Amino acid sequence: MPKILIVDDQYGIRVLLKEILHKDGYEVFQAANGMQALELAEKEKPDLVLLDMKIPGMDGIEILRRLKEKDQSIRVVMMTAYGELSMIQDAKSLGALTHIANPFDIEELRESIKEYLPSS
Repeated sequence: MPKILIVDDQYGIRVLLKEILHKDGYEVFQAANGMQALELAEKEKPDLVLLDMKIPGMDGIEILRRLKEKDQSIRVVMMTAYGELSMIQDAKSLGALTHIANPFDIEELRESIKEYLPSS
């Protein structure tokens, strides 16, 4: 079962995504902040990380940077409500696969997950 790590400071978004993705057949882990994200990524070795760009304390760019330092092959899709071009460009230059605008379309999210999950 593919593993997905959701990193978002908004509880409601994490719960909604976990419920949807669990029903789609994924094992889902949640992190509310950068430290939790880094610890879970190290422990669970997710196949894909859905990472919010704006998280208090350690923002998505810093989390992405640290995830990539530990494992260059980790697959990360950024989620952002802000659409700030420079942040999206920074994320892609650090190795993010793509970004999804939040509020996101569930079907678009599902398609991105299928596209970017490593083939079994």
